[in-house]
Amino acid sequence: MRQYVIDELSFLERDNLDSYLKRTLKAAGIEGAFFLELPPDLWSEKQQGHEKCGPFYFSVVLEKELIRFEFLVRSSANLHCSCIAWPTPAQRQFVIDFADRMLEEELIQA
Repeated sequence: MRQYVIDELSFLERDNLDSYLKRTLKAAGIEGAFFLELPPDLWSEKQQGHEKCGPFYFSVVLEKELIRFEFLVRSSANLHCSCIAWPTPAQRQFVIDFADRMLEEELIQA
């Protein structure tokens, strides 16, 4: 899996990130997993016209000492469709910008 990983989180940093994610993202139904929804204006050509497959999202997983952002655009309604794809450069930047903003707001040093 292609992913962006931030590791070496302290116990307090992990707690801060858990609180932040619970306030800002939708829980995925698995402990520590969240959905980062992709805004429609960033949908790729593969996703446009697939409104029935949306919303589209990235998985964010918070573990004991790390947080990872998976670089796969997923469909909330379909497991097998051509609209599920690796991110475009703009979509990838959206994830990285979210991560950077989260780290800055929560004063994470990892």
